[in-house]
Amino acid sequence: MWVSRRAGAVPGSVFALMDAAKGRARAAGRGIIDLSIGSSDRPPPEAALEALREATRDPATYRYPLFSDTLPLREAAAAYLARRFGVRVDADREVLPLIGAQEGLAHLLLAVTDPGDTLLLPDPCYPPYLGAAAVAGLNVVTLPLLPERGFLPDLDAIPDDVRPRALLLNYPNNPTSAVADAAFFQEVAAWCRARGTLLIHDHPYAELTFGAYRAPSALEAGISGVVELHSLSKTHHLGGFRVGFAAGDMGALAALARVKGAVDFHAYLGIQRAAAVALGLPDELGREGACVFEARRDALVPALREIGWEVVLPQASMYAWARVPGLTDSVGYAVRAAETTGVAVSPGRAFGERGEGFVRFALVQPPGVLVEATRRLGTVSVQGENALPTLTR
Repeated sequence: MWVSRRAGAVPGSVFALMDAAKGRARAAGRGIIDLSIGSSDRPPPEAALEALREATRDPATYRYPLFSDTLPLREAAAAYLARRFGVRVDADREVLPLIGAQEGLAHLLLAVTDPGDTLLLPDPCYPPYLGAAAVAGLNVVTLPLLPERGFLPDLDAIPDDVRPRALLLNYPNNPTSAVADAAFFQEVAAWCRARGTLLIHDHPYAELTFGAYRAPSALEAGISGVVELHSLSKTHHLGGFRVGFAAGDMGALAALARVKGAVDFHAYLGIQRAAAVALGLPDELGREGACVFEARRDALVPALREIGWEVVLPQASMYAWARVPGLTDSVGYAVRAAETTGVAVSPGRAFGERGEGFVRFALVQPPGVLVEATRRLGTVSVQGENALPTLTR
């Protein structure tokens, strides 16, 4: 009775589905290996935690923060972009703090689109993208991400009569772990500017890169018509703190600030201080965390290949995207695997139609545990019941 059309259009949550399956496994006495959620298990930087501790002893931090109070965090974000990507932004007009990038995206779509506008969205993609689009009342046109293209979209395949208001991309990618180079963003930005389309780049895995690869920023292709969302949840292991920032086109950020002003205040000042410290830490500290995930990748991928699964060696992110031979119902498989073995992974179908036949692993356990999880999964049949909830439109 009280469900709006917007709420009703939001897809069901794969995380809730898997949480229920894990609960049944626990009730049956099975040990859980949870690889379904990409929440970093690494501790936050000690310097950031110390800044937060000190802030809790400062009564000036207890009030509602105003925009002027966010200047230290905005300046730290601008300095990070300059140091890491060579991108120069105005901390006053081209940076805006967020209560996490997921919040920022939902409010950004409300700020820069009207109901019925077209959003170009990758398939597969992070499921909350679909929810944010539904809340904004947008017409979603999907861009297939195919293995033969390195999971990069083919913009030339978009029909001329499609007039997108915005294009949302995410590299390093969730769920596929695919990466893009600076030339890719130059081409995409040019394509968007020629059509009056806002390029939105979700960049939460900017520092979780392996080997010689370093992820570029979409802002390297220019600030005009581009907004990039950064999160400290993965790269600085501050997931529960809910803090990030948006940077880029000042007109889009002004609209975002207006919407956010109607629905939230900024994050607690102590969290802002911790985030500012984290953004200013030496880059080599961030590389230490990336090396941990790289070692886990190096344990998991060979183990998956040994049981016959197809997986490309990730160059970045905290995920492995594996095709399971013969799998046609990834949701049923993931639920069955959790219930019978205690191993929880994310079904590919939860990320879109193009995700069917795949499962996603989050690299949030030590190498030995990942190998054990793979051994258990090798005992689960890919065939089973299909009568499970539809998770996406």
